[in-house]
Amino acid sequence: MTRNEALALLTEYTQKEALIKHALGVEAAMRAYANKFGEDEEAWGIVGLIHDFDYEKYPTMEDHPFKGAEILRQRNYPEEWIQAILGHGDHTGVPRTTPMAKTLYAVDELSGFIMAVAYVRPNKQLSEVGVKSVKKKMKDKAFARQVSREDIRRGAEELGVDLEEHIDFVIKAMRSISDQLGL
Repeated sequence: MTRNEALALLTEYTQKEALIKHALGVEAAMRAYANKFGEDEEAWGIVGLIHDFDYEKYPTMEDHPFKGAEILRQRNYPEEWIQAILGHGDHTGVPRTTPMAKTLYAVDELSGFIMAVAYVRPNKQLSEVGVKSVKKKMKDKAFARQVSREDIRRGAEELGVDLEEHIDFVIKAMRSISDQLGL
């Protein structure tokens, strides 16, 4: 599977710009971690790109990401990728047993939160976002309340990385595509 095929799948099911930008942010973080861990950047990037492709059509916890997994199986995507995608939400009950699955879980909520922090900065730029500002906003329960702070903490823990280092790493990964994110 190629990135272009994955992008086509994403845009076939997803129209909302915010969801597409989220997918791009997760892709960037997945690619950066794949590089750091000596893993397949293309595969990890694709998993990040398509992890929520079904969310706009199937937004309930009963359907997402289960419907997406069915579609991916029909299209012969690798089972390791499907398992990683199924594991990115605790509600699925699918254990995160591979580095890919653990990384996807660790970067998913965090990348969305980092984007939210950037949107409230004066110039709406990722270059204005630092670890300190992200941690400060994590303490504000009213800010981006749909983002689970516990998932962010647990993700770093499962990945075996320090939370501050993890936040910094994901910010830097996302900055590499700030033009695509409009940030």
